[in-house]
Amino acid sequence: MGAQAHRATKSAKPGDVTPEWHVIDATDVVLGRMATKIADLLRGKHHALFTPHADTGDFVIVVNAEKVKLTGNKREHKTYYRHTGYTGNLKSQTADEVLNGPYADRVVSHAVRGMLPKNALGRQIFKKLKVYAGPDHPHAAQKPKELKLG
Repeated sequence: MGAQAHRATKSAKPGDVTPEWHVIDATDVVLGRMATKIADLLRGKHHALFTPHADTGDFVIVVNAEKVKLTGNKREHKTYYRHTGYTGNLKSQTADEVLNGPYADRVVSHAVRGMLPKNALGRQIFKKLKVYAGPDHPHAAQKPKELKLG
């Protein structure tokens, strides 16, 4: 038996990947399909050095979140719940009410958060998502690349 070359899987360390910035225009893009793409970018699954236990992802900016598309009857029937902490105070809103209200960005944030790991790493990765209801964002200095979603 000859000597075999040992190949070790390369794990990325925090400084190995320099995060990029992506900007996504959510106008008429299906919510779930966009959220999966965003979650993959945030986790870093598109990098060759993807490591499940490290933050190897990029920053994502979403603009025009209020114009996101929901298929079927979801706009009228999809319900978001939140609890105030007081007995009997479970509040609910339909997706249409949220999108037409002052916090339209929360529909996209909620969809992406559900696709991230439910642990400390997931909470850290979620902070790299910046969602804005309108067309403007304050991250021009980071020189984000525009990402087209079909």
